Amino acid sequence: MRPRPLSLLWLIGAAAIVVAAPAASAEPASTPYRWRNVKVGAGGFAPNLVFSHAEKGLAYLRTDMGGAYRWDDAARHWIPLQDGNAVGSYMGVESIAADPTNPEKVYLAAGMSYWGEAAIWRSADRGKSWDIVPVPFKMGGNEDGRGLGERLAIDPNQRSTLFFGSRHDGLWRSANSGRTWAKVESFPHPGLGAPEARRQTHAGVSFVVFDPASSTIFAGVADPTRAGVYRSDDGGQSWRTAEASAGPEMLPVKADLAHRTLYVAYATGIGPNGIAGGAVRALDLRHGTWRDITPDRGASAEGGYMGLSADRQRPGRVAVSSVDRWQAGDTIWVSDDDGRHWQSLQERSRRDISDAPWLAWGHEEAEFGHWTAGLAIDPFDSGTLAYTTGATVYRTREGTKPAGTMTWQPWIDGIEQTAVITLISPTAGAPLISGFGDLAGFVHDRLDVAPATMHLVPRLTNTNNLDYAGLKPDVVVRSGTLHAEQPQGGASLGYSEDGGRTWRALRVPALDVGHEPSRRYDLRGDAPIDVSADGATFIVGTPIAMVTHDRGRTWAAAKGLPLGARAIADKADRRLFYAIDFDGGRIYVSRDGGRSFAPAAAHGLPADISKARTRGREDPWPMVAVPGRAGALWFNLGGRLWRSEDHAGHFRLASGADIAIEGFGLGRGADGSDVPAVYAVGTRAGLRAIWRSLDGGTQWTRVNDDSHQWGLRFRTVSGDPRVFGRVYVATDGRGIIWGEPAEARRK
Repeated sequence: MRPRPLSLLWLIGAAAIVVAAPAASAEPASTPYRWRNVKVGAGGFAPNLVFSHAEKGLAYLRTDMGGAYRWDDAARHWIPLQDGNAVGSYMGVESIAADPTNPEKVYLAAGMSYWGEAAIWRSADRGKSWDIVPVPFKMGGNEDGRGLGERLAIDPNQRSTLFFGSRHDGLWRSANSGRTWAKVESFPHPGLGAPEARRQTHAGVSFVVFDPASSTIFAGVADPTRAGVYRSDDGGQSWRTAEASAGPEMLPVKADLAHRTLYVAYATGIGPNGIAGGAVRALDLRHGTWRDITPDRGASAEGGYMGLSADRQRPGRVAVSSVDRWQAGDTIWVSDDDGRHWQSLQERSRRDISDAPWLAWGHEEAEFGHWTAGLAIDPFDSGTLAYTTGATVYRTREGTKPAGTMTWQPWIDGIEQTAVITLISPTAGAPLISGFGDLAGFVHDRLDVAPATMHLVPRLTNTNNLDYAGLKPDVVVRSGTLHAEQPQGGASLGYSEDGGRTWRALRVPALDVGHEPSRRYDLRGDAPIDVSADGATFIVGTPIAMVTHDRGRTWAAAKGLPLGARAIADKADRRLFYAIDFDGGRIYVSRDGGRSFAPAAAHGLPADISKARTRGREDPWPMVAVPGRAGALWFNLGGRLWRSEDHAGHFRLASGADIAIEGFGLGRGADGSDVPAVYAVGTRAGLRAIWRSLDGGTQWTRVNDDSHQWGLRFRTVSGDPRVFGRVYVATDGRGIIWGEPAEARRK
């Protein structure tokens, strides 16, 4: 990423930090590409959105693993702000602060978790370019508690002064617009220090809020040992407790201040899950009195509160969102009289999801939402409300409508924030079929239109592998992870005979493996499925590989394969399957439709093939069959590519030592070539990037560039077998990216 020049004031005393891979002495060759998102429409958790108070129509959105976005009101489009970033951790945004008077300035607190890098990003041009300042405190943009905030705040009376509430190390202050930071030693809670394990975290200082009419600052602490709201009346030099306890186990998670009233939302946990109760309180700064303004105080009240926004146009008007209200469903409560009376909006709301119809999840109507952590009233327009969920962002222009139905629409054009696990590009039918985390995946008939629905039968939270029949690509199979609420007798495998548009479930019978009791091994999402070239045979990678030739009515163990070996199908010969046994160091071949396997000669390969072993069920398989060519295989072994043209009888080294390949995929070759185009994620000349080879792996050119790096968070990559030059990249946070040579755009 190459930061553009910032104002002289910002750069004095601080060098702009470039977050790109180290430059090599001789820059590798590159091919200019045009990059776009495959359109789904949001899809992931956006913990909060922030309206600018300096300019109407300007807003920012932070996501937990896909970076930050800016709303361009003239273009009616969200613009991703961190696509040039090459540091994966920075794609988890902990907090956003927009300057209250200068619409050009904005700050991000970026850091995925305690175990990754953390930095304050500073921009003087609305996020078009950035000065990036690594900081000594850690962040948790993708950890529990990511809906809290905002932790980063700008002093409206001295805009070069910023405060940041950290998770583990107390409160921090910068007096020079974020160039340097110092811990506020006088703050009552110094932090709990490092978490004990990777999946643990702390809430720490949950929010910082300024009173623009004075030098008063409020900061919340959501660590149970020191939970409460603290106050400073001298710009942060000294602090005192601002409130008595809000109740047992109540943690202050979010706050807003307007018209000399501080509003605070409380929850019994930091979310996004596990919140059982909550409260809302208001402090009148003119009289110093607190009031309990909790909307739902009934005995059956469920969940807590998190999203919170005060109306800048109408004193006394405030909105708050429930969170983890699973039985009744989450809602937004609105009050016009400072919380004395509330109206729930869920019951009179409808959602127009025509821009993202899959949000219905197979039902007649989309739910109001879950994980409703973010909520904002437009400071220039009381009627505009927006809230975030675990899958999308909704907005209405009818927020002040006194009665009747309110219509909400997904506010998502340009947002693509999903974790993509796998994808395939079949030789016919839809150009792309995907497997997602949380959303199962989609058939993408068009790359620029959101899919109508997701893979629904069986209903899986994640799709971990996909395959299509090389000669009959309408036959598609998939495996994935069951939803937690599904019975253990459910199915985690499915097949389609219409290109993935409709599905039928498959179940593998219980197996006796070693001395273990008989049980099903296809329920945990780690049993991949593959289909023969003619679509007639399915083979499942349970510990004992199981084969069916009749759509799951009967099953038989594949003979000759050792435990744990997984098979894939040839793309042109219905009889051929290939399997890898990492423990035994052998490659196997079947010539009878997967019924039996025998060791392949595999001449030319190193004796040790253990370096090709995958780490988990979501990793791409290292062996790929070439569409349209019987017996042709490519094999990634320890970062080097090997090729076979004779059914794994002989292999020859395809790629040189100058590139270390993490994952690869095949696409249509250049006109007149007899080899497929190879696309790879790898490192060459010290540069980690996306590469393409058109000559069988000898020469490589970079196809992404410094402006298109997406945190270098890649899951898998595949070419298109029908369109030369087209490549699909599954990212971990920025959805599916697809690219074509720049010259193709002019044709």
